[in-house]
Amino acid sequence: MPTRSEPRILSEHCQPAYRGTTPAAIWARGTGKARQTGTSSQPSAGITDPGTTWKLRSKHLNPFTKLRRQLTPAQINFYFSIVCFFSPPVLGSLVSITFNAGGVWSLLLLAIRRRRFNIDGPMLALTAAIYAYCAAMVLASIVNGTLAADLRLFLPLITFLLFPISYSTWSITEKTALARIAILASAAACFGALAIAIVQYHWLGTRAEGGAGNAIVFATVTCLAVMLCLAGALSGIEKPSKLLVLAAIAGTIAIVYSGSRMIWVAVPIAGIVVLLVNRRRFTNANMARLAVIGVVVALAIAAIGSRAIMDRADFLVSDWDALNANGDHSTALGLRVAMWEIGLAAVREMPIFGHGITASRALMKQGFHEQFGLDAGFSHFHNGFLTAMVEAGLLGALALASIFVVAAWNAARTLRLSVDPVERFGATMVLVAVITYLIGGMAGILVGHDILDATLMVFLISGTYLASGRTVAPTGKDAPAVGPGASRQP
Repeated sequence: MPTRSEPRILSEHCQPAYRGTTPAAIWARGTGKARQTGTSSQPSAGITDPGTTWKLRSKHLNPFTKLRRQLTPAQINFYFSIVCFFSPPVLGSLVSITFNAGGVWSLLLLAIRRRRFNIDGPMLALTAAIYAYCAAMVLASIVNGTLAADLRLFLPLITFLLFPISYSTWSITEKTALARIAILASAAACFGALAIAIVQYHWLGTRAEGGAGNAIVFATVTCLAVMLCLAGALSGIEKPSKLLVLAAIAGTIAIVYSGSRMIWVAVPIAGIVVLLVNRRRFTNANMARLAVIGVVVALAIAAIGSRAIMDRADFLVSDWDALNANGDHSTALGLRVAMWEIGLAAVREMPIFGHGITASRALMKQGFHEQFGLDAGFSHFHNGFLTAMVEAGLLGALALASIFVVAAWNAARTLRLSVDPVERFGATMVLVAVITYLIGGMAGILVGHDILDATLMVFLISGTYLASGRTVAPTGKDAPAVGPGASRQP
């Protein structure tokens, strides 16, 4: 028969194990070191207040504390990378917000020594080219005495200045994992881009702009996603190649719906480069079969987007006729021709240092009004290098060109020397970014747009790291656990 004392004993044993326990004992239990601390789970006379016990329980069960402990630096980079590769076509400026916020956070981590600078030759050369471009832009404003007026317009340069900082933090991610993230996130972005493009083109009756809000920007970043899917399928890094091919087709259809003619040119050129990079994995017969399949797919895509293609072709022909026959500069083609004439005249006036950003925009408005009788103005001259020459002279244009030259040189060197599929995939990322931006920038914007700038940095950082960088571990509190007989890397 149970005695009267048994219910009391049972109730005591049913109480939470940490009630009345010292903080040291709670920590020891959570880390499995109770025996080492010499503490006991018996109630302590030091903690008898119910409020204090509740605070200890809340701290022990706080979900944010658990989340902070569970999210390692590598896991944070995992989710950060997904957003950076998925968002440009679908969510637009989120990539800019994410990249810049991540760069500022990386700067803080470097300052408190929880990350270390990861410096290697290719990264250092690319950093020098990027910083030279930023310096040329600032120098042009100083020479023209417009530094105060241009100060707020220098904010986009922060994205470029974060290059070495973000590179150092991103390089804690294991290379194969980062490559797979880039491929799969880009595949999801291609499907999302097509869904948005169908709604915008067929239901709303507009050119597809995706989440970017600009057809040219949308087409540019979608082209990059398409090429990553194609490179992932051909390199063998990600096995479901059929799904990646379908994603590439979906993204290409979205590009057709955007009506961005220069990116229509960039897609086949970049696609051929991706195919040539991976030609070693295929025999001549397989290459011929891939070429035939590519032609068939291209014809199918052209048939699906025939209406958009014909509309844009008709616009180009009518704009050309209006410009040649009537000197009409109010059309899309006419405005570009007018901007190029105004820009070249401005370059002849200040060939070395340029006019600065603010003065360049004023010159464009003045030129439209005086030479063509139009009340128009744009933030750029619809040619990336012409814009750089007007704003920062020959120094700015050469510095901007050096970014793409150095990036392409680094990628070509990796492709020449390495047989590692991940390194070659990284080099391919850089090459397709260079090709897409240069072709798109011939009649549009090259840099100076938040989505394009952030996406360019994402591809240059991750591509350079995968192609020729080294993986470094976090330091300080974020350093990985080290076994008793091991030693940390210096």
